[in-house]
Amino acid sequence: MAASDAERAQQQIDEIEALSSIYGDDWCVVDEDEKIYCIKISDCLDQPKWTLCLQVILPPGYPTAEPPIYQLNAPWLRGQDYTELANSLEEIYVQNLGESILYLWVEKIREVLIEKAQSSDPEPDIKKTTEEVDEDDGNDFLLDYQPIQEDEIKMLNYMTSESQEDEELPPIHHGNPITDRRSTFQAHLAPVVTTRQVKRVLEKLYENKKIASATHNIYAYRIYCEDKQTFLQDCEDDGETAAGGRLLHLMQILNVHNVLVVVSRWYGGILLGPDRFKHINNCARNVLVE
Repeated sequence: MAASDAERAQQQIDEIEALSSIYGDDWCVVDEDEKIYCIKISDCLDQPKWTLCLQVILPPGYPTAEPPIYQLNAPWLRGQDYTELANSLEEIYVQNLGESILYLWVEKIREVLIEKAQSSDPEPDIKKTTEEVDEDDGNDFLLDYQPIQEDEIKMLNYMTSESQEDEELPPIHHGNPITDRRSTFQAHLAPVVTTRQVKRVLEKLYENKKIASATHNIYAYRIYCEDKQTFLQDCEDDGETAAGGRLLHLMQILNVHNVLVVVSRWYGGILLGPDRFKHINNCARNVLVE
């Protein structure tokens, strides 16, 4: 007899509770209502070389009638690597039809990462997918969730004088999320007057597991320099092409300055086309108006 909706919902709840107790801090709830979850997987606990973020959406028919919708996020994961891993996950699903499979998926991915760490594969070259920055101390954190962001923080490090006293962290305001076809957008805003403060705010935001697990964290800032009567401004797409530039353009039109706006997007498996830019800008405009 086919499982009822109530039984499936209970199976999902049981599986989520188990995974959250097994994986602790590496397990993250992105959106409880939409059943979107994210888990950070690495080859080892101490000093991981290879890290990957698995984002899953559990449809109403999972586990008995539908597979999870998933996305694999890692800057080094493309082409052949992606296809092989995706095929392994499909295979596990087919071999365990009707069963809860997320644990099997996570451990399969971990197995692949351990193999990579033990094989002669060179460590992932993050710089291929990010801005070119000077190597500074080879920190392992480059592989956390969204390496582009960490590189950005390092770049801001160079832009700000190390001798400056650490400036205090400005207050951060979080806007109301907008959800469309399972994608969720949320803007965060902080008043800033130096690039050092921009860096502090970004670091603070990425300490939040939910924000760190976003598919994209797009940002732009404008700082007015009184003495030179010019604007210091910059933006970052974080993998969402042209989104940072559009966000900065919006800030220019609204004539806002001394502010940093970050828009997080959690991708829900359905492409939104140009609508995504509308949501990014709406989020940003709402938080600026507030």
